Amino acid sequence: MTARNILLRKISTHAFAIHEYRLFLDTHPKDEQTIAKIAECEEKLRPLVEEYEKKFGPLRMNNDNTRKWTWVNDPWPWEGE
Repeated sequence: MTARNILLRKISTHAFAIHEYRLFLDTHPKDEQTIAKIAECEEKLRPLVEEYEKKFGPLRMNNDNTRKWTWVNDPWPWEGE
């Protein structure tokens, strides 16, 4: 497994957990433990996303026009690395 894949897996794990915790809050809106877990996961996720974007390019939309359309030059998932 490449460093890129390992980093993506970590990002996916935290993003999935945040999503699931938010779904839980739909039925338990005042659950303080869940709210704290979301904050904890977001705190762990932020530096992982920043690291990934610095090394491999954007994961999310932003207003950074300095790298406009450079993602098309990167290898596509089916092309390998």
